[in-house]
Amino acid sequence: MMSSLENGGLYKCGDSGRRTVVSGTRGGGRTTHVDIHCHAVSPAAAKAAGTPARPEMDPMGHYSSEETRAVNRHQAQLTLPKLISTSERLADMDAMGIDVQVLSPSPGQYFYWAESELGVQLAETVNDHIAEMVASEPDRFAGLGTLPMQHPSAAVEELERCVVELGFRGVELCTNVNGEELSAPQFHPVFSRAQELGVLLFLHPTGFSEGRRLSSHYFNNVIGNPLDTTVALSHLIFDGVLDQYPGLKICAAHGGGFLPSYASRMDHAWCVRPDCRSKAKHMPSSYLKKMYFDTVVFDPENLDFLIHQYGHEHILMGTDYPFDMGDANPLALIEKLAGLDEEAKDAIRGGNARKLLGLPLKPAFRA
Repeated sequence: MMSSLENGGLYKCGDSGRRTVVSGTRGGGRTTHVDIHCHAVSPAAAKAAGTPARPEMDPMGHYSSEETRAVNRHQAQLTLPKLISTSERLADMDAMGIDVQVLSPSPGQYFYWAESELGVQLAETVNDHIAEMVASEPDRFAGLGTLPMQHPSAAVEELERCVVELGFRGVELCTNVNGEELSAPQFHPVFSRAQELGVLLFLHPTGFSEGRRLSSHYFNNVIGNPLDTTVALSHLIFDGVLDQYPGLKICAAHGGGFLPSYASRMDHAWCVRPDCRSKAKHMPSSYLKKMYFDTVVFDPENLDFLIHQYGHEHILMGTDYPFDMGDANPLALIEKLAGLDEEAKDAIRGGNARKLLGLPLKPAFRA
């Protein structure tokens, strides 16, 4: 099947301003290429959920101008087939040179606003759909689940089901729960169990929760997404969560947001202000050095900075498939990295993800 990348979602701007698709590298005799950041949608969950009673519970949709909403509706028509099935997805993976996608829920399917049993049911439905996708092509897909974080005890139970029964490699968490920080005490049991299970927590935002000033120009994605990740990571550090659960495996989407590039300001505050070191035992940047970051930063110099600061061992290749804010050619971005040998590049292309998630070593790329 031919790739349908040109028909919806992942593009790279050409020098002339025209949008062009850039193909990936194909062939055997190389490391398995793993995409840590790609999404799926459960139609059954979407149908059962309806819409939240309070629109602000969906910050990405709520804090959007009508112009942005119109573009989003058009994009939704293009991306939905890729989100719910595997046929177009596999063709796109082949075109990009991706062997394995680690599927995670589309951020629109966190459903944290849902009450009691409905929230649990929706999380189970999303996870079952991802499990079915993985089972259909087990050599090409691995899974990350979602949790009903608004009900922490149920979230722990679903985390265990995701790992033990469904075979998922971890879960995806939003960077806040209905505006509540992930560092809040009620969520600690989730972190405790995730640490015990040794699974990945993939932190992915869905806009900034207080995005009134970000409604135009898709700012609640362009600025709001990395901003919400920055706030979430900062709270996890300064509220002492990462001291309480030092074994957590955390990967932050979109290169970790804004924090990794300006952690020195956090370090300075920790040094000079007692209210900034009342709970965090160590320099804030030291916690970041234990985290993982994806490559969805679009620029080789930005990626070079992440590698220089946090080590190539902590960088995982990602695309944000199949959305227009994704990177259709992460292999080309990695190839542009200056001063990095092939062994290190291979680690970013897939070796780090394989080691972190326990994925097979043999490439499964289709000829």
